[in-house]
Amino acid sequence: MSPARPAPVQAAGTVVWRLNERKKLEVLLVHRPRYDDWSWPKGKLDDGESLAACAVRETAEETGVQVVLGQPLPKVTYRLGDGRRKEVHLWAARPVPDGDLSLRGRPLVTPATEREIDEVRWVEVKAARKLLTHEHDREPLGILVDQWKDERLDTWALLIVRHARARKRSAWKGGESTRPLTDGGEAQARRLVPLLAAYGVNRVLSSPWRRCADTVTPYAQAIGVELEMHPEITEDAHREKPRRARELVRTEAKVRAPGVAICTHRPVLPTLMEEIAVNTPHRIMKQVPESDPWLKTSEMLVVHVGRRPGRAAVVVALEKHRAPSHKDALAAAE
Repeated sequence: MSPARPAPVQAAGTVVWRLNERKKLEVLLVHRPRYDDWSWPKGKLDDGESLAACAVRETAEETGVQVVLGQPLPKVTYRLGDGRRKEVHLWAARPVPDGDLSLRGRPLVTPATEREIDEVRWVEVKAARKLLTHEHDREPLGILVDQWKDERLDTWALLIVRHARARKRSAWKGGESTRPLTDGGEAQARRLVPLLAAYGVNRVLSSPWRRCADTVTPYAQAIGVELEMHPEITEDAHREKPRRARELVRTEAKVRAPGVAICTHRPVLPTLMEEIAVNTPHRIMKQVPESDPWLKTSEMLVVHVGRRPGRAAVVVALEKHRAPSHKDALAAAE
C-alpha cells in the first residue's frame, strides 16, 4: 500500500486593483528578495484563521494596504522544493475606503521585514504581466482584466449567514425565540468577526431571535454598530409571509454600499436562495447546493453583485465560507 500523499499547503492572497489618474487599471505587486521574484501578496494561514481573513492580513503585512475582498480569482497551484503541492487562494481586492468600519473588526498586523518584502509597486496591467516572475501568477491577472473589460470587476458584497450552533430544540425549555448558542456556537460567532471584516461588512442585519442575534453581535460590537433587527426573517414570520424575506434580500442586493450581512435561520434559506438565483447566471448558481440545508451552522454565502452602466444588478460570483474550528484551522495551516 502506497503512502498517502501529503495534503497541499494552503495559502491565500490578493490581486489588489485600482484606477490611476489616467483611468488605467493598475495592480499591486511585491518583490521578495529571498526568491528575487515579483508576485502577488500572499502567505500561509495562521492558527484559527480562515482563507479570506488570511488573504486580507497577508496583504496588509506585505504591502501596508488594507483591502476589502471582491470576487474570487483562479487558485494558483505549484510544487514546493520539498515536493509538496501549494495552493494559493486569490481574490480581487480594492483598498479600503476612508472611514470603513470593517477595519475595527480586524486584528493588528505586523509589517513584513525588508528581508521578506523589499519593494511594493503599483503597476499597470500590461506591464504587470511582464513583470510577474511566474507564469502561474498570470492566470488570475488575465481573469481580472477580462472582468474589468466586461464591466464586472467593480462589485459589492451581500453576505447571507446561517446562525452558529445552537442548543437543541429538545433540550431547551424556553421558547424558540430565546434558544441560545452552545459554547461551540459562541466560539464560531467570535471566529466570524475577521471573516465578515474581510468583505468590508459595515451593516449587520439579523433575525431578532437570540441565536441569530448572538451570532453576529460580536462583529457588530467590534465595528461599533447596532444590529438592524428584521422580524420578517424569523422562522415564524417567514412561514406566514415568505415574500417579505424575499423583498429584504432584493432590496439589499440592489444597494451599492459597503458590505452588508444578513443572519437568519435554516428554514428561511430556501426563500433567500430563490431570490438570489433570479439574478445569478446558471453557471454561477451551480456552485451552491440545490437543496436543504444550503448552509451549515455559522456558514455564510458571499454574493458578489455588480452592475453595468444602465443595467440591472447581477450576481458576478458566489462563494461559501464557514467560521473555522480550532481543529480545522490547524489542519489547513499544516
